[in-house]
Amino acid sequence: MKHLPLLLALLCSLATAARANTAVQPLQRNAEWTARHEGFAALARAGGIDVLFIGDSITADWRKTGHRVWEKYFAPLRAANFGTGADRTQNLLWRLPRGELEGPPPKVIVLLIGTNNIGFERSGKIRNTTTEAIEGVMAVIDLIQSKQPASKILLLGLFPRGEKTDPIREQVAEVNAALRTRDDGDRIRFLDIGHKFLSPDGSISPQVMPDLLHPSELGYEIWANAMMPLLTEMLAQP
Repeated sequence: MKHLPLLLALLCSLATAARANTAVQPLQRNAEWTARHEGFAALARAGGIDVLFIGDSITADWRKTGHRVWEKYFAPLRAANFGTGADRTQNLLWRLPRGELEGPPPKVIVLLIGTNNIGFERSGKIRNTTTEAIEGVMAVIDLIQSKQPASKILLLGLFPRGEKTDPIREQVAEVNAALRTRDDGDRIRFLDIGHKFLSPDGSISPQVMPDLLHPSELGYEIWANAMMPLLTEMLAQP
């Protein structure tokens, strides 16, 4: 019994650590963000979406940098873009169940999220551990399946970012290795196209990602070309 206080303290510490994973705690952002979310929810309820893209700024920028590529490949597929800059898994966990997954089910939901959960804040504070980030993405996948079980999910691996020696590359690889396990060959398909963005030496060309994070128009063309075969296959299946 003399070790009971120590055991209780350890259990409390573990429970606190579990609660501290911000990646799985739904989080609302500011008023502008909420207004954008409400617009997405209205589009979802109206229906007419066969392919739904969900994610952060990398997805959101299909509306800007990747617009011409989007019009070429995805507009004809009745696609919609619910990407929002700077979003993390916790933000999707807040907005998706509040209308963005209502209405007729899209045939395929393209999900790319998690890169903003890894790495560091500008202050130098760690965002989430790799394990926490993985748990966040897994929670988003589970949420989508619970809200739209008839939709298939095309789960994209995180794109490479930073210099080739940046430790964040290792985090990206670890997250993607975990996400790959969700591919069931049917309702969820995992696709890692990261190598398509890399030069032979493993670096990222500024012509592909000027800031080593967000694709250029060429980068979006690479993305579309790499994803279209699997997306087409998924759309053709019942």
